[in-house]
Amino acid sequence: MTDWQLRKTFSTASGTVRWDRWGQDGGEPVVLLHGTPFSSFVWREVAQALARQYQVFLWDMPGYGTSEKHAGQDVSLDAQGRVFAELLERWELTEPAVVAHDFGGAVALRAHLLHKAAYRGLALVDPVALAPWGSPFFRLVGSNSEVFEQLPPALHRALVREYVRSASFAGLRPEVADRLTAPWSDDEEGQAAFYRQIAQADQRYTDEVQELYPGIELPVAVCWGAEDAWIPVSRGHELTSLIPGATLDVIPDAGHLVPLDAPAALTASLLAFLRRLS
Repeated sequence: MTDWQLRKTFSTASGTVRWDRWGQDGGEPVVLLHGTPFSSFVWREVAQALARQYQVFLWDMPGYGTSEKHAGQDVSLDAQGRVFAELLERWELTEPAVVAHDFGGAVALRAHLLHKAAYRGLALVDPVALAPWGSPFFRLVGSNSEVFEQLPPALHRALVREYVRSASFAGLRPEVADRLTAPWSDDEEGQAAFYRQIAQADQRYTDEVQELYPGIELPVAVCWGAEDAWIPVSRGHELTSLIPGATLDVIPDAGHLVPLDAPAALTASLLAFLRRLS
């Protein structure tokens, strides 16, 4: 698990972003977006498989993973959508295929609908896209982030670990759980960053684009873990009904962390979608 590294950097108004590109030059570009409270690491197995046929771009959003974290940082959906649109320009990608999980789904949707980022196709994996969203825990922390920032490190690490583990139906191997929680629990900076991203998670950022979904004119595939305890699969059916021509693939025996719970099944679904775009 120690071999996961993003070797390149890009400076943005929200902080330095770490990113990388896998696969051979000249391959069709596919960009992967992670969710919260995760990082590009969730795509580890899927990215390796896709890179055999495509040019795969991965990145950690500002305030996440190995990207910059600092006090006062804007890590809202608004900021992330702008950063993603900037990154696409930096990468000189005019119409990549985009695959987005969780919070990354809202980022990709905002970049496309508000900032005119053009995609060849968009795959949304258990995305944060429809109101209402946010668990009772999420709302509690968001309203009391300054209090939670003061938790003793050991108690904070236990809280984060249990929260992340609840996103998986299959169960996370200890080394995977360690890697997912490390950015939030290795130091005081990570602990503050964890509560900062929750405090800035405002539903108004999806409200601003939800009414625009019926106007989406690009191919869209929705994938959903059948056992998602964070966002029920019924939201997948609802989202699919709002986007013209969108398809839904429900992945069995997978929770919210589909890329880790069922990487083979999700990769197969994504490859079928990407081939339709060719």
